[in-house]
Amino acid sequence: MFKSGFVNIIGLPNAGKSSIINRLLDDKFSIVTSKAQTTRHRAHAIINGEDFQVVISDTPGFTIPKNKIHEYMNKKILSSFKDADIILFIVELGAENRRDNQLIEKIKKIKIPVLLVLNKVDKVNQDILEEESNFWSNEIENIETWVVSAKENFNIQNLKNRVIELLPEGPKYYPDDVWTDKNERFFVNEIIREKIFNIYSQEIPYISEVITESFKIRNKVLRISSMIIVERDSQKGIIIGYNGESIKKLGSESRKDLEDFFSKKVFLELNVKVYKDWRKNSNHLKKLGYN
Repeated sequence: MFKSGFVNIIGLPNAGKSSIINRLLDDKFSIVTSKAQTTRHRAHAIINGEDFQVVISDTPGFTIPKNKIHEYMNKKILSSFKDADIILFIVELGAENRRDNQLIEKIKKIKIPVLLVLNKVDKVNQDILEEESNFWSNEIENIETWVVSAKENFNIQNLKNRVIELLPEGPKYYPDDVWTDKNERFFVNEIIREKIFNIYSQEIPYISEVITESFKIRNKVLRISSMIIVERDSQKGIIIGYNGESIKKLGSESRKDLEDFFSKKVFLELNVKVYKDWRKNSNHLKKLGYN
């Protein structure tokens, strides 16, 4: 019997959803930073086995919408409730916002299997762990709870085995050699965005977007041209930095990760463009892939 299904991962921002996906895949699929709301787009990653196929969906963290991009992100989360066979509900142990009532109420109404995954156990003591476990067992009746640490890779393989056990009988949705539904440009954009989150502070990571305009292999060198979108001229200046030092650092660190990801020598060109208030503008959002 062949088993297959869609496993959608949801949770609040910075709960460690992307880190858990990377561990489940034993590879880097989703970008990971210490800042919240890193993930913006929903993407599928595929795990293939002899008698199973798991299609994992990474989703943005659920948040109170402050602009159109937040509305887009929340719509993607809500759609993930409708097309899943299994839900992994990721909670950061000890986080102040971990008990978001709106998200909990949606979880309670789900009829498919839900696994509550208490992440970052490496950061809390036994008292906090017991208090959290008691809260969730009382809050959501008969919820199956897993305690993990994505950082330490603790209990991830057991969680993966449990997901495979719960898969329904079904067809193979993707060929064996396909591991994602996204193209190369998507991962270029995500790698550069990850570096923006790591290098720049305050608002810059959140008002920035990346679009890859050119992706070509020439003389065994992968030549990439990407545009960084910001909302104001002052932000453009911050991205570039004094004498271009900041964008040089961004380009250098991005190129190294791109070479590791694609296993090729990479030439990366970065430019910066202003789309005024792009996060609030429906036309700009459509141009940037937020359909």
